[in-house]
Amino acid sequence: MPRYLLSVHGTAERTESGTYPSQEAAPQAPADTGAFNGRLRRDGHFVFAGGLEPATTATTVDGQGEKPAFTDGPYLETQECLGGFWVIEAADLDVALALAVEGSKACRGTVEVRPFRTAETVRTLPEP
Repeated sequence: MPRYLLSVHGTAERTESGTYPSQEAAPQAPADTGAFNGRLRRDGHFVFAGGLEPATTATTVDGQGEKPAFTDGPYLETQECLGGFWVIEAADLDVALALAVEGSKACRGTVEVRPFRTAETVRTLPEP
């Protein structure tokens, strides 16, 4: 079954309500997200999920040169950052998108859906 990454994006700025739109949403969102995770498990879609620490805790690594370079902080300067994700299995993109709608409502964040590459999609990529 195809796998999809559902990545949750939200504001990089933390306020008194964290990254949630209001203080009322702050305690309810984790509960709703937990319920959504339970549904993914029950329905056989769940592969893996996780929330991330703030982007300020990131370390960017560039190992392309003679010596690796390590930089504190995120790679990009941006107003939004990756806050968490799900890896799911779904019959097709339509199912993955429907699940992303539920996940977005539960976690109070925007969700990007991207399919994982498969042997078939790798073979169809143009030659460099």
